[in-house]
Amino acid sequence: MRNLGIELIGPGIQRIRFNTLLVLFALFTFYSVSGQQLESYIKVAEENNPEIQSFNLKYEIAEEKINEVNAYPDTEFGIGYFVSEPETRTGPQKLRLSVRQMLPWFGTITARENYAGSMADAEYVEIAVAKRQLALSVAQAYYRLYANEAKQKVLKENIELLETFHELALNSLEVGSTSAVDVLRLQMRQNDLAQQKETLEQEFNAEEVLFNNLLNREENLSVEVVDSLFIPESQTDERERVAEVHPELLKFDKLYESVVEAEKLNLKDASPKLGFGVDYVSVAERTDMALVDNGKDILMPMVSVSIPIFNSKYKSVTRQNELRQKELQAQKNQRLNLLQTSLEKAVSIRNSARVAANTFIENLEQAKDAEEILIRSYETGTIDFNDVLEIQELQLKFQTGLVEAVKNYYMQAAVINYLSK
Repeated sequence: MRNLGIELIGPGIQRIRFNTLLVLFALFTFYSVSGQQLESYIKVAEENNPEIQSFNLKYEIAEEKINEVNAYPDTEFGIGYFVSEPETRTGPQKLRLSVRQMLPWFGTITARENYAGSMADAEYVEIAVAKRQLALSVAQAYYRLYANEAKQKVLKENIELLETFHELALNSLEVGSTSAVDVLRLQMRQNDLAQQKETLEQEFNAEEVLFNNLLNREENLSVEVVDSLFIPESQTDERERVAEVHPELLKFDKLYESVVEAEKLNLKDASPKLGFGVDYVSVAERTDMALVDNGKDILMPMVSVSIPIFNSKYKSVTRQNELRQKELQAQKNQRLNLLQTSLEKAVSIRNSARVAANTFIENLEQAKDAEEILIRSYETGTIDFNDVLEIQELQLKFQTGLVEAVKNYYMQAAVINYLSK
């Protein structure tokens, strides 16, 4: 690669030699550190993001739910005092104590654990979705910052180039080969570019605040972006497809599984329930006669069965679960179609960005050739500064367009990575 050089043509006269790749400000030079830099920002965002922290807590709550359902119904204790003491053969009853324990049908608690576990799995997938969406937002904000900074560099180089032409115009003005109007037009063009650069600086500061907010850190921290990016030459012709295990789709699978587990639990709830208990009755001794077992307390073990004879409730739940499964399958298919459409759109925009970048490169090469012709014409004193401004404006348009194309390429590549990986 040739470097920007200044060659002396004559006393006080300089020829500007630009290399085409240099004009692109090394946009097509790749530093491997760029990917690492972006990944480090994404890692910080994942560690600090309140939404992901919230999803982690929801997942922990869902996991703790498993311990909640892994328990038998509450044991019932009762105590009763006979105000009017019923007489029995062995004496009057004074006090009754009772204890009851209902037991679910065999396998019901396991079914509850499985259902709670499936709901926890669904919550865990939400964490994966949130992390992917956050990574996409951070990546796209990063590439916007890169494009802004690259455009500032383009403007800075163009301002310096105009300053060189301004000096040439002053020299021409001294020998009477140009007018003061040309000098003023070059100055006004410089002022306009300086104003554009200042606007970009303000936009960069605002975008930097947004980026820091994504990372949930102090807004005034500076963000370092890669100096240059390039669009790879190689491109696969294989059609991109949404990943089968994409979290946004996997979420529906996990919810579907939770409905399956809910139906298993519903069938267990429709089964009989067993109850065990014991009653203890305190009996006072009779004083009016002597009896065998006089005043003997009563101990009465009991077994009960709860049978859902009127089970229309459970049949309704079964029907609801069937409909819920169909609903989730339809929602998954709809989401898959939307994701695939978004993926196709992203691939199309990325490919268009590649084509646009190649076009801008070709136009820049031709613009540089025209610029060199104008510079050489200075030797004969026939330089037209109107043509200079026109060529410079075209170069700026192509350079900023190239930066925008590179930004679009990487922003859409981030979308494709989100959908297909």
